[in-house]
Amino acid sequence: MKRMLINATQQEELRVALVDGQRLYDLDIESPGHEQKKANIYKGKITRIEPSLEAAFVDYGAERHGFLPLKEIAREYFPANYNSHGRPNIKDVLREGQEVIVQIDKEERGNKGAALTTFISLAGSYLVLMPNNPRAGGISRRIEGDDRTELKEALASLELPDGMGLIVRTAGVGKSAEALQWDLSFRLKHWEAIQKAADSRPAPFLIHQESNVIVRAFRDYLRQDIGEILIDNPKVLELARQHIAALGRPDFSSKIKLYTGEIPLFSHYQIESQIESAFQREVRLPSGGSIVIDSTEALTAIDINSARATRGGDIEETAFNTNLEAADEIARQLRLRDLGGLIVIDFIDMTPVRHQRAVENRLREAVRQDRARIQISHISRFGLLEMSRQRLSPSLGESSHHVCPRCSGTGT
Repeated sequence: MKRMLINATQQEELRVALVDGQRLYDLDIESPGHEQKKANIYKGKITRIEPSLEAAFVDYGAERHGFLPLKEIAREYFPANYNSHGRPNIKDVLREGQEVIVQIDKEERGNKGAALTTFISLAGSYLVLMPNNPRAGGISRRIEGDDRTELKEALASLELPDGMGLIVRTAGVGKSAEALQWDLSFRLKHWEAIQKAADSRPAPFLIHQESNVIVRAFRDYLRQDIGEILIDNPKVLELARQHIAALGRPDFSSKIKLYTGEIPLFSHYQIESQIESAFQREVRLPSGGSIVIDSTEALTAIDINSARATRGGDIEETAFNTNLEAADEIARQLRLRDLGGLIVIDFIDMTPVRHQRAVENRLREAVRQDRARIQISHISRFGLLEMSRQRLSPSLGESSHHVCPRCSGTGT
């Protein structure tokens, strides 16, 4: 049975884990001072326009100004008399001191400021409303067949104001047009409140803060295959019930239960050691091999070692089996650690092309359940596979560690 486990006994952090039996397949940890900023909405002021970058810098209240590319600027911010058939010049459409409503698309990372967009997205349980992006929208790419046809019909019956876009999430499968309209009405009221707040005072300031980890987990992970939601704190249990009601998911209220066992919740389901593996550089594979994960500013490098798995037997077959195991574990670790950006995997060399294709297909199958957008290339003649993963939030390492300002993490 698949379960959602919520550990809220420690003030220092709140942990949400998704398990299938006793196998951990997704993890979200939130601690004070490390709250997610992605999807926060601000009223900002343009401080500098840089034509060479085709972008503007925006003061939205953070220490470092945000980066707003031309392609992320909605037409509503262009001058009323602006009329151009070609590619617009950013100096013609924006001016310094202009106020804009922006949403964080990518959080600050290293020396880079946050990437911003004026195309706002408001995520609900079943729908994502894009109030100023009429060209965007549709149905989640994961919804196929008859479900997709039914949702297209339901989508056509919704009362969506002109100039807005809508995406149906996978949780919307099987929902009636009434349930979808309820979720849409809630998003529209939210957008009205954001506009009203933006008009109330001058920039910069925070208009809307993205929900906490529990609300995000309910909104993003609740599927019909989740059999139980176990929580080890009575106060958080009551909050969870309120959140479920507010999200319009009464079908899950009976699945929320208080865990009262003597053994800590995560220890009972034997996932503490699996969580520890998400913080380690080296992760062991069942056959005795291992994967080594190193993250840098530019990319994440993953190396596969056969180690003890090479003792005896056919070397080619051993390499193939170790790579198959590694593909499954890499897909899992990418989700647990929330690693994003460019990822390069150094598989153990395999001569037969059919083995290479089998490993590629295994990796593609393993990442199918990942919420992030993923692109996977073929294994090159050097044995390397390049892939990219959408950065949904700061990685587990970034959100749980601070680099020492004295030694920059070197320890010397």
